[in-house]
Amino acid sequence: MLLPLLALVAGMVSIQVGAALAKSLFPVVGASGVTALRVGISALILVAAWRPWRRHLALADARAIVLYGCALGAMNLLFYQSLRTIPLGIAVAIEFVGPLSVALFSSRRPGDFAWIGLSVIGLGLLLPLHDEAAIDPLGAACALAAGVCWALYIVFGQRAGQAHGGQAVSLGMAVAALLAAPFGIVEEGVKLLEPQALLTGLIVAVMSSALPYSLEMYGLRRLPRQVFGVTMSLEPAVAALAALAVLGERLSLLQSVAIGCVIAASAGITLGSRRHVPAADA
Repeated sequence: MLLPLLALVAGMVSIQVGAALAKSLFPVVGASGVTALRVGISALILVAAWRPWRRHLALADARAIVLYGCALGAMNLLFYQSLRTIPLGIAVAIEFVGPLSVALFSSRRPGDFAWIGLSVIGLGLLLPLHDEAAIDPLGAACALAAGVCWALYIVFGQRAGQAHGGQAVSLGMAVAALLAAPFGIVEEGVKLLEPQALLTGLIVAVMSSALPYSLEMYGLRRLPRQVFGVTMSLEPAVAALAALAVLGERLSLLQSVAIGCVIAASAGITLGSRRHVPAADA
């Protein structure tokens, strides 16, 4: 189980650094434009790498991949819309309601709920409820909707990945690109073809989509759903660190405590799962 977990962590680091870079591109092509570039370029890279046309798709597999791709495209569109008005770390914390819900409803052991509770405490501390400045309601709503799509991405991604693995990622990303492209074209038009936008979009696509989604698919196919979901509780912590490094957003003491909570929860659920695996396999 160690290698799939390392793949998830590497994917999270890549995706959050890419998200911070993408936010810096908003003044050039807007949130929808960034989404279209990220998902579109990622689709081209993944399709070229996996060449999914070499394998025949059954109708049931095709349906699963379409659902996976739609969840992926909607998740990206909504998440970047939320970043227009709320900070990266806050957006990821709210969005995390998706995988946390998957972990909660997939759990069968009492001990898992204690670790999930700790991760909830950490996520609550990441929210600026102690500050006078209120969170933008529309941005929060977009992040919450992105969380719902994230949960669907996990569920549909497991179904699609069990059948076709990397081919499912490439085809799903192509579906996501078809969903996201019209929004970017309507918002920014030919600006998406400017050299600066294309170059930055390529970097963001590799770091935020092509690489991490392939790593996540590797983890999805090899980890129990609840382990995957709660391990992803590292995401707000990684996002906060990426925002510090790329955007200059400094961490408060309370945010550091929150990061410690989600890391402890992730470690606890992972260690508990490893102890449970031999009995399940016997």
